[in-house]
Amino acid sequence: MSKDKEKDITARLCDPSTRRKAFEDMVNAFSSRLYWQIRRMVTYHDDADDVLQNTFIKAWNGIDHFRGDSKLSTWLYKIAYNETLTFLSKQRETISIDGTTDFDEENSTSILNTLESDTYFDGDRTMQLLQAAIAGLPAKQRSVFTMKYFDEMKYEEMSEVTGTSIGALKASYHLAVKKIEEFINNQD
Repeated sequence: MSKDKEKDITARLCDPSTRRKAFEDMVNAFSSRLYWQIRRMVTYHDDADDVLQNTFIKAWNGIDHFRGDSKLSTWLYKIAYNETLTFLSKQRETISIDGTTDFDEENSTSILNTLESDTYFDGDRTMQLLQAAIAGLPAKQRSVFTMKYFDEMKYEEMSEVTGTSIGALKASYHLAVKKIEEFINNQD
């Protein structure tokens, strides 16, 4: 989306008379990007749809508090990021994962098997392996990797979204890449 279009939507969101249409335009403009940001972290289509819906509900409820200090896209990414982490935290509690920061190869293998039968996933074997490897990462590393690798975010923007220092983000990305490479190499 162009900066001008994003600024236009932001301005219309601030005006109560144009807010509803601007929100609709915002949803149309950002749904796909946010969906894939979320989907790469939660893996399953239905879960990603739920988190995306929660993201837009939070955005609508918080629109009066959006001051425009950051870009609209950054604000939405932050909401989606927080909603995704909340979902993953609840999911981890539900399935009793111990919460360690070690690579969860068992979870990755389970995800790999599930992806092979997921009708919404249309990737090849390499993409299945990548998604399975990502699923085995701790939530923070998973989010940093997806924002950097898939969304091509700069560390500065990622820092704004996550509230994490640039150095910590670089370290998380590096660790995530090493774990992903190791997982994929062990699948041969």
